[in-house]
Amino acid sequence: MKFTQRARGIVQAIAVTLALAVPFVAAISSADARVGGGFSSGSRGTRTFAPPPSTSTAPGSAQPFNRTFTQPGSPGLGAPASAGGGFFNRPGRGMLGGLAAGFLGAGLLGMLFGGGMFGGLGGLSSIFGLLLQIGLIFIVVRLAMSWWQRRHETASAYAGPAAGPGAASTFRTATGFGLGSGGAPLEILPADYEAFERLLTDIQAAWSNEDVAKLHTLATPEMVSYFTKDLEANRARNVVNKVSGTKLLQGDLAEAWREGDTDFASVAMRFSMVDKTVDRATGRLVEGSEQPSEATEVWTFLRPRGANWELSAIQQT
Repeated sequence: MKFTQRARGIVQAIAVTLALAVPFVAAISSADARVGGGFSSGSRGTRTFAPPPSTSTAPGSAQPFNRTFTQPGSPGLGAPASAGGGFFNRPGRGMLGGLAAGFLGAGLLGMLFGGGMFGGLGGLSSIFGLLLQIGLIFIVVRLAMSWWQRRHETASAYAGPAAGPGAASTFRTATGFGLGSGGAPLEILPADYEAFERLLTDIQAAWSNEDVAKLHTLATPEMVSYFTKDLEANRARNVVNKVSGTKLLQGDLAEAWREGDTDFASVAMRFSMVDKTVDRATGRLVEGSEQPSEATEVWTFLRPRGANWELSAIQQT
């Protein structure tokens, strides 16, 4: 009997630890210190809720936006929308998200207080009941995630045709970008690719220097609002993120299009940089490393007629 109770206690502890660790793992994976904070932020005009086509640089799907001003169904940039915080309270989760959250909450409470759906059973049966409960919670969460992903993959019929995988050619320019039309009506020239690479390094440098005025010349007001918020969070922690040695390793065009007087281009980029966070007062290393690390992201740039390219979105891959 004592062994059964002890085993049940161990299973409960493991279950609670895993259940609590899931959201933290998701948070840590998107908590990169570099510009953008590892989130998918910004707007892609009418294609904000349509994933950019995959490329040889980013063969997988880009993540949907955690932070965007664009409202679903709007023709372009809209009023600010509250940024989603975590899986269950992001917009679009709907009934399945709430149901999954309810099951998870009920399951955790049941495990913590010895109850739950199978609390009335004892001994070895309660262990199997507990494991079954964990399995049911996992299945509901996976169903909710799959439903949400399918919803966003098909949510933007109004976004127009997009290129399929492999639309960009394998030819590389001197800057490392692949040249290709992306199946879109807008032609992207070598000078444009050079501008994209320059923006990659200049934005990282301005971020590292906490130069908000410079960021305003390189990115849209929406993106600068996110950068400013992230910089304020760093100041509250008394740290500063230093990004140096940014180097484009590979890049290619996902798609390019025109909306009215504004050009858009979404570009997959794999780049290396030294990404570290240090104590603001002492310079002591808090996070990151002195060694270069790599990241692959999809950056979307926009260019009003007669103006220069500027960053309008960053999506994680």
